[in-house]
Amino acid sequence: MSSFKDVYDKMDWEDSKASIYAKTASDVERAIAARHRTLEDFKALISPAAAPYLEQMASISQQLTLQRFGKVIQLYIPLYLSNECNNICTYCGFSYDNKVKRKTLSAIEIMQEVQHLKQMGYEHVLLVTGEANHTVHVDYFKKALELIRPHFAHVSMEVQPLDLLDYKELVLFGLHTVLVYQETYHREAYQSHHPKGKKSNFVYRLETPDRLGQAGIHKMGLGVLIGLEDWRTDSFFTAVHLDYLEKKYWKSKYSLSFPRLRPFSGGLEPKVEMSDRELVQLICAYRLWNQEAELSISTRESEVFRNNIIKLGITSMSAGSKTNPGGYTVEQESLEQFEISDERSPKVIAEIISAQGYEPVWKDWDQHLM
Repeated sequence: MSSFKDVYDKMDWEDSKASIYAKTASDVERAIAARHRTLEDFKALISPAAAPYLEQMASISQQLTLQRFGKVIQLYIPLYLSNECNNICTYCGFSYDNKVKRKTLSAIEIMQEVQHLKQMGYEHVLLVTGEANHTVHVDYFKKALELIRPHFAHVSMEVQPLDLLDYKELVLFGLHTVLVYQETYHREAYQSHHPKGKKSNFVYRLETPDRLGQAGIHKMGLGVLIGLEDWRTDSFFTAVHLDYLEKKYWKSKYSLSFPRLRPFSGGLEPKVEMSDRELVQLICAYRLWNQEAELSISTRESEVFRNNIIKLGITSMSAGSKTNPGGYTVEQESLEQFEISDERSPKVIAEIISAQGYEPVWKDWDQHLM
């Protein structure tokens, strides 16, 4: 069966990068004026030539988001189940070579965390683990879903890529959404950042969304870790991937996230810096090109940035996040995956959203359609 690898193999990183950086003001103006924007238009909108047009792009992005999603911002929270990991990843605090105490939550500990998240008001939870097949495997995920699913309207998962049959089973256990970030579409850079572990298999990870689509997942999330490679080229490859998936697995919904490399235990400086202004440009470019995708921003970003991005195209935000297993109640000092920037409570974030004339929504707004 064909997969995105067939599309990927026909692409060239350097050619794509050169095409993006060659875009002119005329290309940008044409893309902004277009009624239906193409991938070539997307290149123009993320190019350096688009920087002077940011205010215009932001205005259109706001209008398009209001038309499709209304004045609502969905709130979700990550629940880290484990920091055990068999992979060596140069940018992650959970990396196998980071010699720190490991923790995987038991059933009792999971329910302690669940009770706390429910008290915070959440109905949408994102389950996160490291990639350790000997402890956080499919059977562990099934048991976790059995415990967690009755308490939340929407359950998402960000764990290691799995086989097709595994995804099909987890869907039956109540899994709605899977996030799987390619980290970078630059194959050589990917290999250098993942020298050991199952994650070093670039193609297996690349084809994960195909397996999700075949499993009939309700929604899947894409993205790259901004800072590992040229963000414009990586974002273009992400857009091509999304375009392919929307056409092939049209019954599924899609979301995009924009994680920028953050400090962690061990440290890795970004190869490529991305300014706040450039991140706004990227978010607006995605919205101008694709009006259906949900766009999400996490607590990696600063308070000021998150306050200002609410009206510009974002449809979901995390709040009050902890990135360590048991971080809410069980073991608050366990190893975190990365440092949080915005540490404000969900209540405060909800108040800020409301103050801007938007409605904070605590569960996925389209569940009644399922």
